[in-house]
Amino acid sequence: MTQTIGIGVIGMGWMGLVHSRAYRSIEDRFPQSGLKPQLVICADDVEARAEQGRSQIGFTQATTHWQRVIENPDVQIVNITTPNVFHLPMVSAAVAAGKHVFCEKPVGCSPQETARIAATARTAGVCSGVGYNYRWAPLVQYARQLISSGKLGEITHYRGRFLVGYGSHPDSVLSWRFQREIAGTGALGDLMSHVVDMAHMLAGPIESIVSQQHTYIPTRPQATPGKGTHFSVDASGPRGKVTNEDYVSALARFESGAQGIFEVCRIVNGPRCEMAFEVNATKGALKWNFERMNEIEIVLSDDASEPHPGSAVVIAGPEHPGYQHFYPGPGNSMSYEDLKTLEMFHFLQRITNDAPGAPGLEEALKVAEVLAAMTGSWESGNWQEVQPIPVAL
Repeated sequence: MTQTIGIGVIGMGWMGLVHSRAYRSIEDRFPQSGLKPQLVICADDVEARAEQGRSQIGFTQATTHWQRVIENPDVQIVNITTPNVFHLPMVSAAVAAGKHVFCEKPVGCSPQETARIAATARTAGVCSGVGYNYRWAPLVQYARQLISSGKLGEITHYRGRFLVGYGSHPDSVLSWRFQREIAGTGALGDLMSHVVDMAHMLAGPIESIVSQQHTYIPTRPQATPGKGTHFSVDASGPRGKVTNEDYVSALARFESGAQGIFEVCRIVNGPRCEMAFEVNATKGALKWNFERMNEIEIVLSDDASEPHPGSAVVIAGPEHPGYQHFYPGPGNSMSYEDLKTLEMFHFLQRITNDAPGAPGLEEALKVAEVLAAMTGSWESGNWQEVQPIPVAL
């Protein structure tokens, strides 16, 4: 049976386009599901970007007023891909109208704001999704299966990192991501949220943490509104102050007793998009890096006392979760946008079939609790327990 689902997207920058193309791909990639997302309306405060959504992507309507998306009776899902400062009013308005919501991470400008947004959606009783897309890589899901099966034994060490260079040039423009008043935190919300979500999925809840942060490039050229991205370089404009952090690192203790090391940076030279993890356990180990997302290094040994257990690099194929929807044979490379398609499919499954597994605002809240402990550690210089965040609605 075909299920038509009306989609409204708010924010038609690069990420809004990625989300829109993902919805558009679902009917083709998952024909047996009966899911048929319909691109109803898109919004952006830059008229040319909104019109691009209509003329090139295929939305029926386009507007410069985001409220029109929520008011549209044909929209069942409001997809939010705007700067972080707008997430709270947009999510609040959408759930008050009874719409399901997909919101990009970080959900709030601060962990406390994320908690408030999650509470608002919980009260409304709608479904939610959050953009932790890296977890949907087929070999990451395979790693999750290996860990859950017990084949690796007990996890002893977990290392997660997200190292990128989009801000490494001193003349990379002062986009909204570098401004606390619009983005909230910097590398913490933008990058560490992915690292913590992955750690939660693979290694379980985090008990306590100690963290540090640093800003390496204190000023950047002002960006032209509505043009370029956080990857753009332009030295022609006046410089403005960077008001959030470039780098964050942390030591963590998991509830299981495992020890963790996390590191994120947006100005590093070398790695391009190194969202990666390493897992050491009593019977084996795993190593995965998004830059080589279609392979994973695995060490497995039935005898933990064996001095030199065998290792292998496994190449993604149809036997790994999600891969078969894109290619019939192994060794073909999947992409970032393929992960977004998988992400949106699982979100729609959560709505239409009450299927578990897709992360939503409750999972984002658990990530936010860890990030709150990190910011607390910045202030105190000490270890912080991960605790629930008080919410005042």
